[in-house]
Amino acid sequence: MHITLITYGTRGDVQPFVALGVGLTAAGHSVRLAAPEAYASFAAQHELDFVPLPGDPAHLSQQLVETGGRNPIHQWRAMMEFALPLGANVLRSARAASRDADLVLHSFLLCVGGHTIARELGVPDIYAEFFPVFTATAAFPSLLFPDLGSLGAYNRLTHALFNYIFWSTNRIGYGIVQKQFSDLPVRVYHPFVNRRNPTPILNAFSPLVVPPAPDWGAHVYTTGYWFLDTAHNWQPPDALVRFLESGPPPVCIGFGSMIAKEAKIMNRIVLDALAQSEQRGVLLGGWGKFSDLSTGSGQALPESVFVIDSAPHDWLFPRMAAVVHHGGAGTTAAGLRAGVPSIITPFTADQPFWGRRAAELGVGPTPIHRRRLTARNLAGAITRAVNDPEMRARVAVLGKKLRAENGVTHAVNVIEQHLHSH
Repeated sequence: MHITLITYGTRGDVQPFVALGVGLTAAGHSVRLAAPEAYASFAAQHELDFVPLPGDPAHLSQQLVETGGRNPIHQWRAMMEFALPLGANVLRSARAASRDADLVLHSFLLCVGGHTIARELGVPDIYAEFFPVFTATAAFPSLLFPDLGSLGAYNRLTHALFNYIFWSTNRIGYGIVQKQFSDLPVRVYHPFVNRRNPTPILNAFSPLVVPPAPDWGAHVYTTGYWFLDTAHNWQPPDALVRFLESGPPPVCIGFGSMIAKEAKIMNRIVLDALAQSEQRGVLLGGWGKFSDLSTGSGQALPESVFVIDSAPHDWLFPRMAAVVHHGGAGTTAAGLRAGVPSIITPFTADQPFWGRRAAELGVGPTPIHRRRLTARNLAGAITRAVNDPEMRARVAVLGKKLRAENGVTHAVNVIEQHLHSH
């Protein structure tokens, strides 16, 4: 079967689709991946047919964080302002990638476009999500709303409101784009409007981390994470190896694409927190392009701190004492799989949800939102994560269980069942 995978976003949005593409290829399917053009070489490394989608998701993510924050109205306004100009070209490229597909599988940012393309072609489609967003439930609220506890009616209302805002924004935005580009489909379709025959949903996270809600429909499958091991293809710099061997395991700190104009402030907080907690640190994530990493006084970095632009999480995280990060779905999954505590500093979107889940599972301290982050409270969280034996034991057990799961195999089985039913 010819299967087109369509995803848009940063590395955390693309790598699971590459893992799924590898699994589908091994099962005998013909796979084409449509993803941001920056990941062409990544797809080629895994011998996947690739169609580039235009735009720079990392830059888009920074703009959305700086403009939208956690306010739902501001977030959707930011989406309209920054994402809309890209929409027509992205959809056009995704259509081309799906021209001979027997099935279209799409992620969150392209779920309406992917579903519309499938409807246009007359083929089935499947939606994959890395955080529970279109799986309405009374168990917890929509990700963009505050968690008020076990208030089932409130929780269901938040999901309904999110769905309404999401669909209305997409429909209005597409109406604007479609008037400018007559070669686009006449209309778009929401994948979850038809309650009798909704688009199947693959939850690409572990049921050990987010147990399936009892009120999720039969069209929702929680497969486990779609991990892709990359460490065997990566050679660590000699300087990093020497640093790791020169002392106890350090704390890894990185915030992905979340840091931009706040880089200097965050640098100071992070370095002071490491000093106060008396921990060594590996600073990860290419902050150098945002700010000169220094103590702010012109002094060199302490010998207890190592800076690296990037490293595979599956290689780096198991060698750490703890991981401090923004709480993105992919980074959270990698930290849990490594079996080390996660200290989550959420910025926006689904990140507060993952911070709460880590704390509820007892595998990380209470999350500290970026607006409330100080050197003192970060140092306290680091000290607890490094020295709490019960927390470390719980996350070690969870990590072992996650490493034994095979979410890709489960997802491939669900996809094949769906194909056979059509």
